[in-house]
Amino acid sequence: MRKPKSAYPYWFVLPGAVIFTVLFLAPTVASFWFAFTRWDLYSAQFIGLDNFVQFFKEPFLVQGLWNTLIYAFLTSGTKSIFGLLLAVLLTSGIWAQGFLRTVVFFPVLVSTIGIGITFAALMHPTKGLINVGLDQIGIAGPGWLTSASLALYSIAFVDLWKGVGLATLIYIAGLSAISPDYYEAARIDGATRLQQFWRVTVPLVRPATVTVLTLSLIGGLRSFDLIWAMTKGGPGFSSDVLASVVYKQYQSGFYGLSTAGNVILFVLIAIIIVPMTYLFSRREVHQ
Repeated sequence: MRKPKSAYPYWFVLPGAVIFTVLFLAPTVASFWFAFTRWDLYSAQFIGLDNFVQFFKEPFLVQGLWNTLIYAFLTSGTKSIFGLLLAVLLTSGIWAQGFLRTVVFFPVLVSTIGIGITFAALMHPTKGLINVGLDQIGIAGPGWLTSASLALYSIAFVDLWKGVGLATLIYIAGLSAISPDYYEAARIDGATRLQQFWRVTVPLVRPATVTVLTLSLIGGLRSFDLIWAMTKGGPGFSSDVLASVVYKQYQSGFYGLSTAGNVILFVLIAIIIVPMTYLFSRREVHQ
């Protein structure tokens, strides 16, 4: 007869399970429920899909959804590209390599709100250091944060400056794991530096690329603090993303509508991240 399994190991899982349930699982289930209600701090009335219907009927809410997608894919793509290029540069044995790695990674450690306030001052249309410097060489600087067509992209540039250090660090770890034998074999076959980069480096850092893309996309889809510190979603609704729209709806007392926005954001992240992770993991297994 088999000896019954001891419950002893499960006691080690219990604290983590309780914390996960209280801090994540229960609020998630509650959010899904409240998204189908019109609620305040004292009562809740079930209204079905009305919050979601209203969400997609409001033009500024839909614009926030599109801005979220643009911002997430733009920042994740640029972080992957520049992170890989910087990692290659910072593992090539250049002078002051260690110091330059520190400089590149330093913005990751700085407060996002602090960076947002600083760059908002630097990008001021008349008094900002950037436009003042451009004016000195005869170039009329644009309204980086006051132009509806530039505000979101200006914030994305700041996000790239702050987050590329982490992407670079991940790529440096990936490059360090590549055996020099691959490059030696490529050189013997007559491959140029550029061919070595495309045929050896890029394929072998695929796991690092997956990590960078996943983290950057999740961060971009959930982005709020940098956008709020720099523009508060303005001018108008041009730089609003889902997180800032949800915050504004909470401020205005539309709790059911804002909760529906949170659910849409949660589903959006799941729809993008889960298939992407599954697809890349399957490719790695086949390779």
